[in-house]
Amino acid sequence: MAKYIGPVCKLCRREGEKLFLKGDRCFTPKCAFEKRSFAPGQHGKSGGRSKSATGRESDYARQLRAKQRARRVYGIFERQFRRYYEVSLQRRGLTGLNLLQILESRLDNVIYRLGYATSRAQARLLVTHGHFTVNGRRTDVPSMLVEPGDVVQVREGSRSATYFKDMAGDAESRNYPAWLNRDLKNMSGTVQRLPERPEIDGNLNEQLIVEYYSR
Repeated sequence: MAKYIGPVCKLCRREGEKLFLKGDRCFTPKCAFEKRSFAPGQHGKSGGRSKSATGRESDYARQLRAKQRARRVYGIFERQFRRYYEVSLQRRGLTGLNLLQILESRLDNVIYRLGYATSRAQARLLVTHGHFTVNGRRTDVPSMLVEPGDVVQVREGSRSATYFKDMAGDAESRNYPAWLNRDLKNMSGTVQRLPERPEIDGNLNEQLIVEYYSR
C-alpha cells in the first residue's frame, strides 16, 4: 500500500493553512507552519501559483487546490480519491456532500473524530496494527467505510497497552461530532447517522472539487 513518507508540514505550507496533520503538535509553537507559512520551494515566498493574465488565480488552480486540500486532510492518494468521487456520483443527492460523507465515513477518520487518536495518520496506524474492531470483528483496513449503526471499539487484547490506558483521560478532553456517540468506559463509539454539511470541515470546498472532476 502506497503512503506519503515526506514531511507533512510541507503539505500545510503548500495549501497556505494548517491542516492539523500532526495532531497536538499543530497547536504548539513548534509547528513548522508558525515559522514558515509560505509554500515550499524556491518560488514559495512569491506565491508560485497558476494565475491568469490579469494576475488572478485561475479557475483550474482554485479547483486543483480544493481537491488537493481535501486529499491531504484525509490522507488519500489520487486514485482512491477519484474512486470515492465516482461512487458519490452514483448516490442520490448532492455529489459534493456525498463525497464528503464518504470521506468522513472512513474508519480512520471515525476513530480520529471519536478522539481515540490525535490525527488521522495516528488512527490509520492503530487500525493497521489491529487495535480496533467493527461490530465485534477485528479489522486492519483504515479505508473501511462504516455505516449508521456500526460500533467501533478498541480490541479487548489491546486495552492493556500503555497508549490505551492513557487514552481515556486524553480523549475525554476532545470533542466529538453529534453524528457519533462515544462510550469512553467501553472504549467504543457508535455511528448514529451520516454527518450533515455543517458538521464537516468548513474549509473544504466540495463544489470546486466537483468542478475539477467535471472538466
